[in-house]
Amino acid sequence: MLRTRRTAILLAVSGFLFSLISITAQAAPAAQNEQISFPSGGKTLHGSIVGPPPDGIRRPGIVLVHGSGRVTREKVRKEAEAFAAQGLVALIYDKDLTAYSTVSRDFSGLADDAAAAVAYLRTRPEADPARTGLWGLSEGGWVAPLAATRSDAAFLVVVGANGVTPVRAQSWSYRQWLRHQGVTSDPVLRMVSVSGTRIASEAGMFPEADYDPVPSLEKLRMPVLGIWGGKDKQSPPGEAAVIYARALASNPSYTMRVFPEAHHSLIRTTSGFDRLDALEPGYPELVGSWVHGLAAGAPPSTSDAPPAQDGPASALTPLAWWESLWVQAVALLALIVLFAAYPLTALVRRRREGLVPARWASATGLLTVTGLLGFLAVVVMSNGQDVGPVVLGRPLLWLLTQLLAVGALVSAVFTAVAWRRSEAGKIRLGMLLGGAVLLVPWGLYWGLLLP
Repeated sequence: MLRTRRTAILLAVSGFLFSLISITAQAAPAAQNEQISFPSGGKTLHGSIVGPPPDGIRRPGIVLVHGSGRVTREKVRKEAEAFAAQGLVALIYDKDLTAYSTVSRDFSGLADDAAAAVAYLRTRPEADPARTGLWGLSEGGWVAPLAATRSDAAFLVVVGANGVTPVRAQSWSYRQWLRHQGVTSDPVLRMVSVSGTRIASEAGMFPEADYDPVPSLEKLRMPVLGIWGGKDKQSPPGEAAVIYARALASNPSYTMRVFPEAHHSLIRTTSGFDRLDALEPGYPELVGSWVHGLAAGAPPSTSDAPPAQDGPASALTPLAWWESLWVQAVALLALIVLFAAYPLTALVRRRREGLVPARWASATGLLTVTGLLGFLAVVVMSNGQDVGPVVLGRPLLWLLTQLLAVGALVSAVFTAVAWRRSEAGKIRLGMLLGGAVLLVPWGLYWGLLLP
């Protein structure tokens, strides 16, 4: 009997505690994650409000501006949730991709979208309009300052922002990634980061290639927080910090901070080339404390020492006429025609006669052109981050193309020696040898004939 009563009492107490816990859990407000939409120009953008549990208090708001790529709001959700944990109300949105691609984008249009997001967030009941600002990552470091000049943003935070133009940043990044893969050949490094990048820029393959962020930065009169990772390998962080500080010299409040062990996007990394699955410790806390601290007044300007970087971002001079896109296109077409003429005319005439060295010169010449174009395609498609096996400090594809170029010239020499004794068409051989002559300056310019 006594045991039965004890059991009943225990069950009653357990049930009471379980009910209390359930009621408490149900009463605890959940963190905010609301789907929203807002107008920008003649279109509607979609996003989310990510913030602390609503409690009637108006908190600082922050609009997150994406980095590069065809990305949605999910790309920056991790940062939004980290900032929400610091008491900020974050707005994230899907990038407008109607005019955004590898070769086409408009920073001005993207800035208008970010400014529209700020205007919308300022109307939200959970956000304090007087403490609502912008955050921009990487490419957003070009876009967000421009948006700040077109909005009522109260502050600006940039992460991994560039002070140099997009094409110079890309040139620098190419060199870092090639060296990381074991490429030490200076002709290869120069071809990719200088010659190839300049011609690709003229061909329109680097959208907004020459965009200069300095004019927008010089107009800012709001508190600015710039944050860089010391292991940034995607853009030159040291130059960026210096350029930002110089451009913001007339701004009454700017703060430049460096996380020495952080990646370009302020996530954890071991080398700067890999990405771990967490934000750098202390980074969200810095953003949160800095934004909250603005309520007491803009802090005096301070700067960490600029992070060290592996070499300067090369100043890319305009192309001379003889290396312009059109001259290169004509030279490329001429090489193809001159090297292909020998076998094609034989095929049309259904003849099998011909010099063996000439056949080799034709084949290796065409393969040289194909190899260079193939290597450039690999660089562009992988953003320079995967050029395949590296042998003797050179990508294997590049090394094979170099050997083909040498083979084409050697075969052309044997062809020239045998020209007088040959019964083959003189015009065909002359075109073939003309291709070999053109291959010399073309190969020297692209570094194929350099050691």
